Amino acid sequence: MNAVDVNIVADLLLAGALVVVWITAGLLADALPSARSALELRRRTVVLTLLVVGGAMVFVAVPLVTAVLPGESAAPAAALAPAVPALVVLTASLRRLTRVRQGAGAFATAPQTPVPPALRAAAAHPLILVPLQVTGLATLLSLPIAGGLVNVPGADLAGLAITVVGVAVLAIGVRAGLRHSKLSLLALAPIGRNRLRAPVDSR
Repeated sequence: MNAVDVNIVADLLLAGALVVVWITAGLLADALPSARSALELRRRTVVLTLLVVGGAMVFVAVPLVTAVLPGESAAPAAALAPAVPALVVLTASLRRLTRVRQGAGAFATAPQTPVPPALRAAAAHPLILVPLQVTGLATLLSLPIAGGLVNVPGADLAGLAITVVGVAVLAIGVRAGLRHSKLSLLALAPIGRNRLRAPVDSR
């Protein structure tokens, strides 16, 4: 096996690791608001946090691994597309995820407590779901780049793939926003029902 083949195998392994970790994180983020109890929600947030940390470590591993390989590697270019939304995950999503985990942890003495509507709405916030799922979709672009099927920059196929991902990102954003709005209304509903009403004068 020559140096070129070794590089392609290494690039595909790195790209594949990014796909597995970030796609799994995106799917788990989508299931986060459907947790049946506070304990289950806390467990999901812990696993999701570990996946985000693991995904960040794969990004760090890309330049380290390619530095020791002979010749040129496509892994850095392949990792560039998902690196941008992953940065949003690390700076915004992770902070909100921590708040949800802390909120679920407040029910440690009664772990089987149903998830409060406000906490469920917080778990469905678009800043948690959208960046994670966009990162997962962007990692799919890394596979043909790592395999040498797409040359970056300036490939027509890459442009088409980016367009498709852009449409998918828009759909994910709209869906996440609608779900968050629905759950937020459910969280506010008890307040509306319990609001003090002025007595009706029957005279």
